[in-house]
Amino acid sequence: MTEELKATARRIWEEIFPACDVDALAEVIAADSMDHGARADEPQGFEGAKRTMLWLGRVFSNQRWEIRQVIGEGDTVVVFCTHHGRHTGELMGMPPTGREVAYDYVHIVRFRDGKIVEHWAVRDDATLMRQLGVGPERPAAALAGA
Repeated sequence: MTEELKATARRIWEEIFPACDVDALAEVIAADSMDHGARADEPQGFEGAKRTMLWLGRVFSNQRWEIRQVIGEGDTVVVFCTHHGRHTGELMGMPPTGREVAYDYVHIVRFRDGKIVEHWAVRDDATLMRQLGVGPERPAAALAGA
C-alpha cells in the first residue's frame, strides 16, 4: 500500500499540479482534507487545494516539480522536490518579473482511502524571493563556508 501512496504523491506534483488538472486533483484530495499551512482566510479541503493549484498555475508558467526523494511509511508520504517555473503572474503584489525560478519544497501528506486527508509543507521562500530580486543576496563569504 505504501508504494501506491508514494506513486499517488508523485502524480500530484509531477502531473496534476503542472497541468492544473482539477478533475484529477479531485481523485486524490479528500473533500474534508486539512492543509496545516493554509492561512486562516483560505478554504480547506479539496477547494483549498484546487485554489492553490490554480493560483500557482497563474503565477508560474511552464512549471514543473522535480522530485528528489519520496519516503513512505504507513499512511504518510514525504516528498522532497524542487518547483521550477517562470514568474509570469502577480505574486503577493509583485508584478511578473519573467524570471526563471527553482526553489525547494518538502511536502508531508497523510492518506486515508487513497486520498490525502492532511498536508504539511516547508517551502524555501528565501531562495524564491532572491531569485525574483527581492531580499538580500547571500554574501560570497557565506557561500564559501557552505
